Amino acid sequence: MTGWLFGLAATASIAAAQGTKSDYDRALSLEAKFAEQVTHDRVEPHWVSPTRFWYAANLGAGRREYWLVDAESGAQQVAFDHAALAGALAEATDRDRDPQRMKIDRIAPEGVDRLALRIDETWWDWDGDQLSQRDGAPVADEVQPMERSANEPSGPGGKPSPRSPDGRWRVEKRLGALVLVDTASGESFVKMAAPLRDGSYDARVAWSPDSTRFVAWENVPGGGRTVQLIESSPADELQPKLHEHQYDKPGDNLPWRRPHLFAVGDADETPLDETLWQNPWSAGDLRWKPDSSAFTFVFNQRGHQVVRLLQADAASGAVQTLIEESSPTFVHYSGEGKCWLYRIDDTDEALWTSERDGWNHLYLVDLTTGAVKRQLTRGPWVVRRVDHVDAEKREVSFRAGGVHADQDPYYEHHCRVSLDDPSVVTLTDGDGSHEAQWSPDGRWLIATYSRVDLAPVTELRRAGDGGLVVELQRGDTAALEAAGWRAPQRFVAKGRDGKTDIYGVVCRPTNFDPAKKYPVVEEHYAGPHASHCPKRFATLHRSQQFADLGFIVVQLDGMGTDHRGKAFHDVCWKNLVDGGFPDRIAWLRALAEHEPAIDLTRVGIRGTSAGGQTAMAALLHHGDFYKAAVSNCGCHDNRTDKVWWNEQWMGWPVGPHYAEQSNVTQAGKLRGDLLLIVGEMDRNVPPTATLQVVDALIKADKDFEFHFVPGAGHGAGGTYTDRRTWDFFVRKLHDVEPRREE
Repeated sequence: MTGWLFGLAATASIAAAQGTKSDYDRALSLEAKFAEQVTHDRVEPHWVSPTRFWYAANLGAGRREYWLVDAESGAQQVAFDHAALAGALAEATDRDRDPQRMKIDRIAPEGVDRLALRIDETWWDWDGDQLSQRDGAPVADEVQPMERSANEPSGPGGKPSPRSPDGRWRVEKRLGALVLVDTASGESFVKMAAPLRDGSYDARVAWSPDSTRFVAWENVPGGGRTVQLIESSPADELQPKLHEHQYDKPGDNLPWRRPHLFAVGDADETPLDETLWQNPWSAGDLRWKPDSSAFTFVFNQRGHQVVRLLQADAASGAVQTLIEESSPTFVHYSGEGKCWLYRIDDTDEALWTSERDGWNHLYLVDLTTGAVKRQLTRGPWVVRRVDHVDAEKREVSFRAGGVHADQDPYYEHHCRVSLDDPSVVTLTDGDGSHEAQWSPDGRWLIATYSRVDLAPVTELRRAGDGGLVVELQRGDTAALEAAGWRAPQRFVAKGRDGKTDIYGVVCRPTNFDPAKKYPVVEEHYAGPHASHCPKRFATLHRSQQFADLGFIVVQLDGMGTDHRGKAFHDVCWKNLVDGGFPDRIAWLRALAEHEPAIDLTRVGIRGTSAGGQTAMAALLHHGDFYKAAVSNCGCHDNRTDKVWWNEQWMGWPVGPHYAEQSNVTQAGKLRGDLLLIVGEMDRNVPPTATLQVVDALIKADKDFEFHFVPGAGHGAGGTYTDRRTWDFFVRKLHDVEPRREE
């Protein structure tokens, strides 16, 4: 009995020791304590020749050291004697100089032991002993990096313009009509009469390269839904203001752009066969073939289950499909690296990213037939983003996730593939997520990778085979750790199916005591458009401050989010209410088996926007597990939110599943403690989405808390909202009054 009483007393004491004023003070101090505490964490190369560059190494506290690197040999050395240069510079300028705080923005080697340096907008010559001022800059002090854009070349017919390529014709708008003008004779021809409805025409048209035809866009109006917001407390006057903006919602009649084909002179319009582009969501990305025989454009059918690259014959108006991406669920047309198109005019080919085999991969398509010439990448990993297309070398540089099977599949790696020999060359292998900077001639890349628990490591690699030349810098966290920083923990556990790995991170208080029990708060966002758990290093993730109030804070990506393949992603289809919760709960239970300090009887969740919607849904549908939730500016009902986001995942037309998954409809199922937050001037998600939840909760006689922020936009952020969120979880999960003195 005594032992049992002692255990109770100890538990009460532990609870009372969390969420105090000192916890709040410590949490709020972390940003300043951790700032600028990591050294050797970045390299910004300045190339002075195709094989040589310099950079400034970060020594912390505004201090730096300059280095020269020879990419061919991998040799790197300190660029000069910093103390000697500082002394010479101080003597020359009659001003003291700190050897580690000289700000040098140009270094140009001239010979073996001579440098030209630009310091404080003045050029100097330095040979290691003598410093002398120069009359001007060296002939060439930097080589500009190679442009590595994956955008299409702006060839003939690539950009819209009112004037034809040969300069003879001009398209104008006159009293709403579209008129073609012969600039030589002044003669004009009405091509499109003023629209009967409230539509309009674009005078910037897509001209054929030979100036004989053009495509004009008709802007077809939709229903024109507007949302009104009342600003209760404007800064410039006493009386409230009414604001309104266009805001289409699922199921609305939507505007779109219809292409029209014309020849110059007085010829009539050439009708385009619309059979393959019925029920449009959008049409665009129009481009003429170099020989002016046809043009292509991308058509996205409403419902987002069909995306086509269509080709229209300039003479007949006949339209055929060159590329089609279709899915019984959804085509993620808006995702980075998804449905990506690059036309190669010289060979009449196109590059296209597709998930047709279950993973986002690159395909080479013959645009004369529409046939796939070859699949360039394949395997259980995804192309994340295309960085560069070298049409002459017939190579594509891209980023991939999951290409190293033994690493976190969300880590981005840089790769290259040939259009003619589709064997992927993986250029990076460090265990972390990568960013790359390329040399001016593309022969070298400077790759920097990091993890939440690893400061940035920067390497020089060969772009040909990805071979490591030399490690340039490795981030040093010694000072950061001395300031009390605790690295987030990476944790992997099986999801709902018992087979699929789910990846997340865990933040513990900086004063974590493994003998204590801690409630858990999940930082939640499950928007299907991407993945959201942090992967890269930061001195302060937002979860850390929150953890220092006495919580273990977690963040993870469950099924239904992107970057893990089509089957993983498809879980969200017409099923946003799922939110990945079966994976999240399984992951948390697995974590608790490894971490005895976790108390799964006290689990909270917070999220904003789509995360606000599912944070509340956690209490509606999983109230046996989650005990408290903060829902900030939640979407709550997919029928009242923006059309483009919701129809992408919930489908079109609007069906009964929209209502069935609404937090408004399901409000009566609320279990646990809920704080709703909304900003009065939210233009992203109408504030009425939250107010309708409030109304439904009142009608269901449910207790909840509500924080309304006048004048605030989406997220309703700020120190007051943060403090209210912190206080709520301290009260509900620690069961103490927050911010009291210990």
